[in-house]
Amino acid sequence: MNESVRGQCPRLAPPTVTFCVLSALAVMDSVIASSDMLKIEHVTIVSPERERAGHDATVYIRDGRITSIASGSKAGRGSAAPSQEIVIDGQGLYLTPGLIDSHVHLGQIPGMKEEQEARHPEIAGPAREQMPRSFVLYGFTTLIDLISTPEAMARWKAHEGVPDTYFCGGAVLLDGYPMSWAPKPERYRGWPYMLVEPGTEAPAGIDPAQHTPAAVVARMKADGAICVKAFYERGFGAARNLPVPKLETIRELVRSAHAAGLPVLLHANSSEAQAFGLEAGVDILAHGLWNWTEPGPGTELTPAVKKILDGVVAGNVGWQPTIQVLYGLRDLVNSGFLSNPLVTRVLPSNLIEWYRSPEGQWFHDELLKDPEIKDAHSLDALAALPIDRVKHATGYLAAHDANVLFGTDTPSAPTYANPPGLNAWFEMKNLIDAGLTPTQIFRAATLSNAQALHLDRDIGTVEVGKRANLLLLRQDPTKTIEAYADVVNVILGGRVLDPVQLAANHSPASLDGKPAGTRLNSP
Repeated sequence: MNESVRGQCPRLAPPTVTFCVLSALAVMDSVIASSDMLKIEHVTIVSPERERAGHDATVYIRDGRITSIASGSKAGRGSAAPSQEIVIDGQGLYLTPGLIDSHVHLGQIPGMKEEQEARHPEIAGPAREQMPRSFVLYGFTTLIDLISTPEAMARWKAHEGVPDTYFCGGAVLLDGYPMSWAPKPERYRGWPYMLVEPGTEAPAGIDPAQHTPAAVVARMKADGAICVKAFYERGFGAARNLPVPKLETIRELVRSAHAAGLPVLLHANSSEAQAFGLEAGVDILAHGLWNWTEPGPGTELTPAVKKILDGVVAGNVGWQPTIQVLYGLRDLVNSGFLSNPLVTRVLPSNLIEWYRSPEGQWFHDELLKDPEIKDAHSLDALAALPIDRVKHATGYLAAHDANVLFGTDTPSAPTYANPPGLNAWFEMKNLIDAGLTPTQIFRAATLSNAQALHLDRDIGTVEVGKRANLLLLRQDPTKTIEAYADVVNVILGGRVLDPVQLAANHSPASLDGKPAGTRLNSP
């Protein structure tokens, strides 16, 4: 940047952050600025591969990647200077990798059926536009949809400001969970990677040769999936005694996936399912231990449960606690949930009002049809045991430095109490309550997730050559998770995003009257 341009931009004391760009540069809705080159100077780098923070650093970003990192007096211009440059004064701020949620489901608006979405385009349209922004608002620059298809991914990515999003293929067993929720024969249409085991009669029109472990993995790989998700779930509520896969089926799935370079996740929230997953050799257990085979109301770890958890530690198996799933059901009968001011940051106001309507309360009403659930008090009591159990198990793994991965299962069910972005903030609080440290949560949501999903060559750390998915924070996230409650700015692929503009129900005029690309007040 030449000095005449630099001189137009005031240097303000931290924590205010100033951005300077050529005045002709257009500013998009949630984007403060986009340029050939971004320079962040006088910033403290906190990255999970570093033993200590890097103080007074200068980071250069070009074409969406980090090109140079220098410290103090060694900081100079990066590679050949482009015609346009954004300069961020990061003094007093922390630069970290963007966060990764390794367990989301993005196909539907939480709490809204497809037919309801079709009936209310004036509500659904803004909701779909806001969903990706809400993830970014809480610092999530990468998402992994654990059950998706190329078609669903294309729909998700059609919106502006979408986090980097990848998907797993769902290798569900014929008529098993979760396809069992849909009626036959409609249930078979949405599962292109369905498994049909030998000796099982395939539905009409289904060629079992196309639904072997090797065949479905090959199709996933060709479709662009980065992982495989299998399921071991005998059911709950009204749907119980569902079929589960044979051990050899999942072992063959793992062999085929590993040959294709894909990790395998297993939906497993019980001691039976997690023991099965360890024996099958899966890479990630996609849930915490909510349900124990042992009878009784105890929450202290039994020898059998400890054996499973020790196997997780010894095998360096990824483990997603997803504690917030249980709160997402409990909060559905919490009359004050939709009045939480944090909810208005991530959900459009007309969607919140629809959730309050009789039509929007459909899943709440369905939940209360369960004979075990009569009211909020009974649901609280029903959820208390699995919540205590999963927190005890999570604390044990935290104390043994296990490979805990940050995932939220947003939304875990058609519940509006798993709102995008905010649900992850709730999960962080759950993990603190369970015994994880802020440092462990930071690593779980950055490098550990990147390594587990084979994305660490691209993201997860602040290093030269990595994609510029970064956060500017006022506090060190290895010291407190409160750092994520007040993100100064998100950098997504080199674009500088403003949290004020990312929030739902914000005023579009909040940057009016300010120089293009200049941020005078911190969020």
